[in-house]
Amino acid sequence: MSGLLAGKTVLITGIITDSSIAFHAAKVAQEQGAKVIITGIPERLRLIDRIAKRLPQEVPPAIGLDVTSEPDLAALAEKVQVLAPEGLDGVLHSIAFAPRTLMGPEAFGFLEGPGADAAKAFEISAWSYASLARAVLPVMNPGGSLVGMDFDPRTAMPYYNWMGVAKAALESVNRYVAREVGYAKKIRSNLVAAGPIKTLAAKAIAGTATDDAKQLTMLNRYWDGASPIGWDVDDPTVVARSIVTLLSDWLPGTTGSIIYVDGGASHNTWFPEKDLAEG
Repeated sequence: MSGLLAGKTVLITGIITDSSIAFHAAKVAQEQGAKVIITGIPERLRLIDRIAKRLPQEVPPAIGLDVTSEPDLAALAEKVQVLAPEGLDGVLHSIAFAPRTLMGPEAFGFLEGPGADAAKAFEISAWSYASLARAVLPVMNPGGSLVGMDFDPRTAMPYYNWMGVAKAALESVNRYVAREVGYAKKIRSNLVAAGPIKTLAAKAIAGTATDDAKQLTMLNRYWDGASPIGWDVDDPTVVARSIVTLLSDWLPGTTGSIIYVDGGASHNTWFPEKDLAEG
């Protein structure tokens, strides 16, 4: 089989629905020749396995993985080795979480965010990138690639609040992970800072109320307007292809970096107040 990932084995975390970026990354990875292994939150494995049946090729049952559980992390390498004795060539970390107190329209104000909840958001959304790297390192092949999912945290985004802080921490964690795994096995580590895509995560930010859904619609319109090449919130394949490129051998000198896949909107400015008000 030909393709960017021909002959490679990759581990994909974070599939929740078939709209998940992780699902589309797994799909494109298979189309590019990869053998795909998936993980899932232990209490949702049956659901994740049903979702995985929608991939182009069959995958083994999802490995249960809670990235905050040391027993799960300690057992991961052995479970991977059973499914992939050849070792891993790539890993996608597509895991993030913040309690409702910290993110979305029902959240407390930023200054009132509970410290314990902020610590949980950091643990799952940033620290877990390092913990996952530690867990898979024994079964990673030299020259492999780790990829994490980012959302540009350089500005204070409405409703994103403490998740934005966690993503800023993730960017720092990535630099340290890149150093550690690079020296250990010449493994690369990079983040993909994606523009907004219609996923469960996006819905969690906007909420379900009419006014909050309108806010998400405005964000989507803003992003498309600010992007010099346009942005389609309904097309996760754009992000998935970039993930697969990072997992491949085609960026061999890139590590500790952030690849922006957002149509250029985060580097541009557009002021559409009048247009949005009329829309």
